[in-house]
Amino acid sequence: MSQQGDVKLYQTDDDGDITVVNGVVEMSGGLETAAYLSLFGGNEDDDGRADNPKEWWGNLIEDEPTREYTSETQNLLTSLPATSGNLVRLEQAVKRDLAWMVSESVASNIAVSVSIPALNKVDIVVGVEALGEEFTFKFTENWRAAV
Repeated sequence: MSQQGDVKLYQTDDDGDITVVNGVVEMSGGLETAAYLSLFGGNEDDDGRADNPKEWWGNLIEDEPTREYTSETQNLLTSLPATSGNLVRLEQAVKRDLAWMVSESVASNIAVSVSIPALNKVDIVVGVEALGEEFTFKFTENWRAAV
C-alpha cells in the first residue's frame, strides 16, 4: 500500500500522537501536520530569543531560517497562567509560529482564534487559505503553566 502526504499528528493530554489502523499510519494530505509541528514541534523551553541556549536541536542543522521551529505557542502554554488576559499573547504567538506559511507562499492568508473551553484547556482554531482552498484546523491543548 502506497501512502502519500504527511503523518497526521493530533494533540492528546500528554502531547502528540498518531493513529494506526490495521498496521497503517493515518496520513494527511493538507497543511495540518505542518501547522501542528509549527505550534508544538520545537522545544517547549525555547521562547524565541535568538540567544536562548534551549533552542530546538533541529534548528542547529537548518540552513533556512524560515524552516526553523520556535513553537512559541508551546512555550507560552507552559509559562503563562491560563487567563483570558493571556489569550491575546497566545493568539499572537500562534500567528508568529505560522507566519512562515505566508512568507514562503504556502498559504495566502492565516486566521487564528483562541479560546478557553474548560479549566486549563485552550482551543486553537487556525484557518488557512492556500491555492484558493480554505482549511480549518482545531487543536485542543492543555494549558499547563505552573505559575
